[in-house]
Amino acid sequence: MVMFWASLLVVSTLLYVLLDGFDLGIGMLFGLTRGEEKRRVMLSAVAPIWDGNETWLVVTGVILWGAFPVVYATLLSAFYLPLLVMLAGLILRGVAFEFRYKTVQARWIWDWSFAGGSLAAAFIQGLTVGALVEGLPMKNGEYAGGDFGWFSPFAALCGIGLCLGYALLGAGWLVGKCEGEVRDAAWRQIPRLAVAVLVFLVIVFIYALAENLELMGRWLERPYLFVFPAISAVAAVVLALSVLRHNDRWPFYAVALIFVSAFGTLAISFWPYMIPGVMTIEEAAAPHSSLAFMFWGEGIVVFPLMLIYTAVSYSVFRGKVGSGAEHY
Repeated sequence: MVMFWASLLVVSTLLYVLLDGFDLGIGMLFGLTRGEEKRRVMLSAVAPIWDGNETWLVVTGVILWGAFPVVYATLLSAFYLPLLVMLAGLILRGVAFEFRYKTVQARWIWDWSFAGGSLAAAFIQGLTVGALVEGLPMKNGEYAGGDFGWFSPFAALCGIGLCLGYALLGAGWLVGKCEGEVRDAAWRQIPRLAVAVLVFLVIVFIYALAENLELMGRWLERPYLFVFPAISAVAAVVLALSVLRHNDRWPFYAVALIFVSAFGTLAISFWPYMIPGVMTIEEAAAPHSSLAFMFWGEGIVVFPLMLIYTAVSYSVFRGKVGSGAEHY
């Protein structure tokens, strides 16, 4: 039962990263775009699905709260301030998404709110991952780092890296979903963002070697982890070929595969810990009775229904968005 909930946690987190990731990426690219018509097309590319994408963050939080309450309490104690900033960013971009159409003179405020909220949410998510990889200050199994113990140059670097990755994912989605000037602009952005992400990965790798992070030791202990960089390399080749041939279909899937391989690398590198070096999955799990109670509700009813709903939504709203597309 413990592994069942650990698996669902991995799936829900990965779905959030992929689905809301391109959503947040488009939000950041939105801030770099000029022209109301182009901005309307960009919003129309995510309008039917953006709120459903964020639902997977709620699912991740619920699984942590119910199945791994000690981890939930520890992470909230450690990341209380940054998580508040992330939630404020998500709320702000949701409000801006609707309100910008209700005004003309003050539309620029909501445009910047949409872009800024997307940037803040993406940066905090990357910063959180970076802080976990580097290691939180812990004492007797409890967070002991104070209000800003989660912050470090490495964590901030990971925040910047995830922003670049989300923007690349968002550009891939725009290429596959849009036409005309928006698609052409996304094609121009993909090579630049891909190079920026590559530079980020090189810097992170050098930093990990220089600081002798525990994560690098696990790579040496588990050489099968190198299959994930190999998958990323193949995906990068597919991305490069799609750019050269201007194939609208493949960029998003290639970048998504890179994200999947990076996520898989982190997940297996953390194993068997929920909080690296501090708490294993078995130690973090709720009592069996609680896990079994959740299983009969969320496990076999709610979670499958959400998967079906997501699949149907993307199927119904598949295809290109026209240049004259409206908000809904």
